[in-house]
Amino acid sequence: MPVGPTTRRRQLGADLRRLRELAGLTLEEAGARVGISKATLSRYETKEGVVKWPAVDALCREYGATDEERLALVELAKGARIQGWWRSLADPIPESMNLMLTLEDEVVREDHYACMYVPGLLQTRAYAEAVHRASEVQCEEREVQHMVDIRMKRQELLEREDPPHLWAVIDEAALRRQVGGREVMREQLTHLLTMAERSRITVQVLPFDRGAHAAAVGSFAVLRGQAPELDVVYVDLLGGGLFMEKPEELERYKLAFEYLSAQALDFESSTDLIDRISKET
Repeated sequence: MPVGPTTRRRQLGADLRRLRELAGLTLEEAGARVGISKATLSRYETKEGVVKWPAVDALCREYGATDEERLALVELAKGARIQGWWRSLADPIPESMNLMLTLEDEVVREDHYACMYVPGLLQTRAYAEAVHRASEVQCEEREVQHMVDIRMKRQELLEREDPPHLWAVIDEAALRRQVGGREVMREQLTHLLTMAERSRITVQVLPFDRGAHAAAVGSFAVLRGQAPELDVVYVDLLGGGLFMEKPEELERYKLAFEYLSAQALDFESSTDLIDRISKET
C-alpha cells in the first residue's frame, strides 16, 4: 500500500511529538534549541502546514533520536510535499472532497455505513450522475460531469495490485430507493453484486426488519491508515462533509460500525437480498 503525502505528514507530526516528550522538552524549549517558534513547532506536531526538513533533522538531533529514526523522519518531511493526481485537475473541487481524495489515496481499509445511497466507490456512472443531479440541483451539467469524473477516478484505487479492504454495510433503504429510474437501479445492483465477489470487498445489507440501530443519524465512513493514529472518520453533511480524528470520536464510530456489521445480514444472505431486490426492480 503506497504511503501518500497526508499520511506522511500526519505520521511525521505524531513521531515528532513522541520524540519531544521522550526527551522531556516543552514546545518552547525544543523550538528555542533549533531556532523555531513554539507556534511553528506546534503546527509541525499537529500535522498542519508545510514542514521544512532541515528543521526536522535538527529537532531529531536535539531529541536524541537514532540516525535511523532521524533519516526516516527527514524522508517523511520531504515526501509530505508530493501531491496527488487530483491536484492537476483543471476545474476546482470542494475542499472536503480534496481532503477525502487525499486520505482515501492512502488508506489500507475503509468501513462505510450507507443509509441513503450505495457508497461512492461502488457506484456505476449512471447512478452517480443521478445522485449528483439530485444533490446539487443548482449545478450545471458540466459541474455534475466533473464531480462524476472524480468519483469514477476514485474507484481506481480498488484496481490497485494491493487495494484497500472496502467493507460496506448498506441499509436496505439505499437498495430500494430508485435512483435514476429502474434501468439505472438494476444496473447498479448488478454491479454491486459483481463487486461483492472480490476478495477485498465486503458487502453486508442491514435489512428493515432489524429495526433501530447504532447509526440512525446518517451515513459515515471510517478511513483506516497504516497505524491507528492515522485513522479518520468522515460524516456526510448537506453540502459537504465533516472529518473527525479525536480518539473519542474515532472510538464511537468504530464501535457503531462493529454493531452495524453484527446487526446486518451475513455476506451470503446479503447478496441473496440484493439479487432479490434487483429482480423486483
